[in-house]
Amino acid sequence: MSRDKSTYKETFNRALDLIAKNGVGATLPTESELSQRWGTSRTTVRAVLTQLNTAGVISWLGRKKVVLRKPLKRDFFPAEETTSTSERVQSKFMEYVLGGNLKPGTLVRESDLVRAFGASTSVVRELLIRFSRFGLIEKKPNRAWVLRGFTREFAAELFDVREMFERRAFEGFLKAGSQSAGHQALRALEPEHRRIMAHIDTAYRDFPRLDEQFHRVWVDQLGNRFADDFFGLVSVVFHYHYRWNKKGERERNYYAAQQHLAVIEAVAKGNFSEAQLRFDEHLEHARSTLMKSVQWDQPA
Repeated sequence: MSRDKSTYKETFNRALDLIAKNGVGATLPTESELSQRWGTSRTTVRAVLTQLNTAGVISWLGRKKVVLRKPLKRDFFPAEETTSTSERVQSKFMEYVLGGNLKPGTLVRESDLVRAFGASTSVVRELLIRFSRFGLIEKKPNRAWVLRGFTREFAAELFDVREMFERRAFEGFLKAGSQSAGHQALRALEPEHRRIMAHIDTAYRDFPRLDEQFHRVWVDQLGNRFADDFFGLVSVVFHYHYRWNKKGERERNYYAAQQHLAVIEAVAKGNFSEAQLRFDEHLEHARSTLMKSVQWDQPA
């Protein structure tokens, strides 16, 4: 499945969630507002709306989009279809490393991963090369890949770099002003934050993707290819795959969502000094949470 197809399916499911929440007779927001809310292109949004109209879920005439019926279970795409191939392989790789309790210094062979993941050699090799750039895995001459491990030192270095580029990006975001596209995109994330917090018992697992969207608002506007590539690794490490202690995950995500909202509300009010303060508090909490929640490998 291509990334575009998985993005479309994920957006389609989110549209169905919005429709179910608003109810029959409700009017959906503009394409631009939906694009900002879901962090996807207007082209994808239009494709989703077209399919919803064809399926009789909404009536779309001109700019007016009215809900005709509640979504049925069969309307949704299966969860496994909303994740791209590279994301699925990435997830399987982390589960392979951590579930097998592999220690730093363990040899990892591409052929073994290809068989284990049911993926092509090129996809697996691209994954390994990507993680090798950040020191998680290393290619030895005439040998297999060698796992270097996820140590406390690695995590501390990772967060130090994250703070440097993200603080700079956030400062630039604030300077752009209230009328900028970035500020509008951030404010568009407020409803999803409130939804997750209102249904935290079942929706807390939705938070990692929302957290990525939240931080992407200023990282993307930084326009730095290295920061963009690095942020992809940050998302993996902080939310999906390394040995998070699942105990307290609900509470962690709820508190982080609260912190996000504090930033969003301050930005919406134009109180940028308050927004900076709340953002700094959020980064400090994220560092503390990572260091407390991860089961650490020991250096070889």
